Amino acid sequence: MKNTRAIMAAVMAALVVMAIAHPSTQIEFGKLAKPPKDSPLAKASCAACHVGIGKPALNPYGKDLAAAMKALKTKSLTAAVLKKTAKLDSDKDKASNEKEIKAGTLPGDPKSKPAK
Repeated sequence: MKNTRAIMAAVMAALVVMAIAHPSTQIEFGKLAKPPKDSPLAKASCAACHVGIGKPALNPYGKDLAAAMKALKTKSLTAAVLKKTAKLDSDKDKASNEKEIKAGTLPGDPKSKPAK
């Protein structure tokens, strides 16, 4: 019974840490990227970088951001990270990440791309 309580306490602590980390990254992304209000990107929440809301796996854009963060030796989303990934086309839909962000579309989803 003691082990079960210890495991549950550890799981709850991990969930709290995860809940704290993700919203701050989302807030920072919104401040730095400034997606158009009410756009799919502004409404995407975690799905801007992850394969879905509440899913830990990263989409192509999230993977490129993670690689840029590693290259820049930072664990935080920064303007430099966004700049490093701006010219990439993470989802291979023929629109750069920068263009998608300005249009408010999802740079990690090939079905979401700016209008021509």
